Amino acid sequence: MPADWTTLRWGILGSGTMAKIYADALRHAEAAALVAVATRGAPSAEIAARFHGARVVSGYDALLADPEIDAVYIATPHPSHVQWAIRAAEAGKHVVCEKPIGVNAAEAMAAFEAARKAGTFMMEAFMYRFHPQTARLVDLVRAGEIGKVKLIRATFGFDKAFESGHRLYADGHAGGGILEVGCYTMSMVRLLAGAAAGESFLEPVKVVGTAKQAETGVDAVAVASVEFANGILAQLSTSIALDQDNVVHVIGTKGRIEIEKPWLAAGREGGTVPIRVVSTGGEVRIVAIDDPKWLYAHEIEAAGAAIRDGGQEVAPPGVSWADSIGNMRALDAWRQSIGLVFEFEKPEAARPPLAGRPLKFARTGRMRTRRMPGADKPVSVLAMGTADITSMTQVAALLDAYYEAGGNLFDTAWIYGAGRADRLLGHWLHSRGVRGDVLVIGKGAHSPLCYPDVISRQLDDSLERLKTGNLDVYMMHRDNPAIPVGEFVDAIDAEVGKGRIRSYGFSNWSLARFDEAVAYAERTGKVRPTSLSNNFSLAVMLEPVWAGGMSVSDDASKERLRRGDIGLYAWSSQARGFFTDLAGPDKRGNPELVRSWYSERNFERRRRTAELGEKRNKSLNQVALAYCLHQAFPVVPLIGPLTPGELSDSLGALEIELTPEEVLWLEA
Repeated sequence: MPADWTTLRWGILGSGTMAKIYADALRHAEAAALVAVATRGAPSAEIAARFHGARVVSGYDALLADPEIDAVYIATPHPSHVQWAIRAAEAGKHVVCEKPIGVNAAEAMAAFEAARKAGTFMMEAFMYRFHPQTARLVDLVRAGEIGKVKLIRATFGFDKAFESGHRLYADGHAGGGILEVGCYTMSMVRLLAGAAAGESFLEPVKVVGTAKQAETGVDAVAVASVEFANGILAQLSTSIALDQDNVVHVIGTKGRIEIEKPWLAAGREGGTVPIRVVSTGGEVRIVAIDDPKWLYAHEIEAAGAAIRDGGQEVAPPGVSWADSIGNMRALDAWRQSIGLVFEFEKPEAARPPLAGRPLKFARTGRMRTRRMPGADKPVSVLAMGTADITSMTQVAALLDAYYEAGGNLFDTAWIYGAGRADRLLGHWLHSRGVRGDVLVIGKGAHSPLCYPDVISRQLDDSLERLKTGNLDVYMMHRDNPAIPVGEFVDAIDAEVGKGRIRSYGFSNWSLARFDEAVAYAERTGKVRPTSLSNNFSLAVMLEPVWAGGMSVSDDASKERLRRGDIGLYAWSSQARGFFTDLAGPDKRGNPELVRSWYSERNFERRRRTAELGEKRNKSLNQVALAYCLHQAFPVVPLIGPLTPGELSDSLGALEIELTPEEVLWLEA
């Protein structure tokens, strides 16, 4: 070890079996020392004896507040992994979290985003990935020892007799084989499929599973067939109610590799373990891996080395953040295939914040506000779109983070996900108790159901789903030019009179038709529209992304908007990926991007965006969003991040100040 190496001081959250295993390994790892163990309840003589030499602390928060702790190992039950990973990062502690790092991919992303923000290290603990046996296996595959890999088999299962309430069988503890040990099999086949492709890991293109469920609903025995883009197939098997052979076989065109002990290798205290390489002719070669080091000491030392070097994640063959998130996505697909959703994941459960503490509304943060026509309170300059959010965990990760960043404006629609967006947003608003602090934009009457009598009926649905009595801003989602504009204004005005709509406007309406509605309202004494939701972005939309979509990015539209009487809520404000690596003159794999955004003028704007971004150390997406925020008319971009990282990237646009001259220069 380097001469200036400093011993890392460890704490452990939890005092169960895994905590004891990790504590024993810490005593055999270099430059590591166990300082304290935290229990949920009061310390006891029994716990003190199990963790001899370590302080026993009452309560996990107390350990996280301990200045003598540098890093923590999280050995709590599965559903609390994300909570304590986030809380540890917020406390400035480095984290090694027992697998799985979250119950689903959304939890994993939230945990890693907390570490990114805190500047701390975080790693999911798959100890087998750090053993020399795994490294040698990867080398054999990459070297073509068995030719071209075609099939991988991985099994991990044991027989635990059913006990009502035991965490392995408990829905509330995210029990079942897939998350308990099936995560190892998925991690391994992704690693080996990647090795065959010369990558650190590879994501599957298809996961199809089946299972026998216990009476509690969790998977007792589960299998999966997995397919990768490079043609490799994998068969996975896991269980908590059946002893299995617990092996890995890699089969190629010239033979196969057999790993008899892939998960625990030579055992927790080290030793020798064989890898069998069998040629197609039957010749057997034994590759012996002799390793005296304690199994879990490998990952402890790898984490310590990364922390010492200032890294936030480990390098391959360790489990990077992207690797962990990809593994959780694959496990999500496996569970989805067998229909396993834990009760606490369902929208009706109204899941609390992932960090396990009340939300903190940070109006003093980067988020600015502005007055928008028709809105009865200042709105945040970025609105959170909900169209593509699919789960309550994703809602908890994204909407909580947006709200804590100072965001108070949410966009939904009757048609999004056949009502899913309304329902998820409604559960979030109700469970967080923040309806009075935020504003909701709702939309209805999308084509082909674009008629005046539809407005009231769909509004009934949305208000029920959203668990609220009114919408702050209502917008017709499309226009039907065959209907006189006055009929739409009359129908909406009636809902304003009932108190179910506070202000209104139109989405994907022409400015001429909008002004016609304004004139009718003023002529007849009705409430006038004040809001418009059309596309607006630095890249000018050439063809509608969706049928009936309209843009106001042209010069004539911007001139009309400068009158300031229309509040623009701009969709696709970042041009749907045009300002990311997905786009480029030679990148034509995305038909939507090519059709709607590819033009010489837009590519020149993209080039200038990159030039300015390099000067400001900001991404193209951030500069493109900042362009929208620096217009001479009231505009709020709608953003639709799907991960906490994407949300953080968008929030970075708030740090960019553009002069009027720079705005004009970006327009090329």
